[in-house]
Amino acid sequence: MLDMMTYLPSYMRKSKVLREICSAQHEQIQYIKTGMEDIAQQLSVDTATWGLAIYEKELDIKTDLNKPIEDRRSVIKSKMRGTGKVDAVLIKVVADAYTNGDVIVSFNGHIVVKFTSKIGTPPNLEDLKAILEGVKPAHLKIDYQFRYITIGEISAMTIGEVHHTILDKFAGGA
Repeated sequence: MLDMMTYLPSYMRKSKVLREICSAQHEQIQYIKTGMEDIAQQLSVDTATWGLAIYEKELDIKTDLNKPIEDRRSVIKSKMRGTGKVDAVLIKVVADAYTNGDVIVSFNGHIVVKFTSKIGTPPNLEDLKAILEGVKPAHLKIDYQFRYITIGEISAMTIGEVHHTILDKFAGGA
């Protein structure tokens, strides 16, 4: 409001009516500015919130508002990336959208997706499986391999660290 008042002559700045008008205009301008900033956030999958539903509709992905936003973003990014000739590079690009870690993809009569940097299984593995099923040739099977805590890593941990480590970080864990 003060910015608008500075453009008025000094004798008009004293008017309560003009101050109220400028104050009301300032509120409306701030409201519009906030709305424009929110819309700008929806233009990127990485910052979108309510706009994720639009991306999902365009990509023919079922919207599940109960899923965490990061998982929904991963599905969208993966579907956006998952077009073209199916090879190890495409599968890796799609899988990387889910894991935020390192994935190695190889072919051994079937597709092998090996998670190498994150310990345990990704929280949205079922989404990744569904997307890769839609990307891969129907006759190829996909094997998923995960990184778990090794005996060497456990022996370097304190009892307290082992006690606080979630079971799904161990091979055969919950």
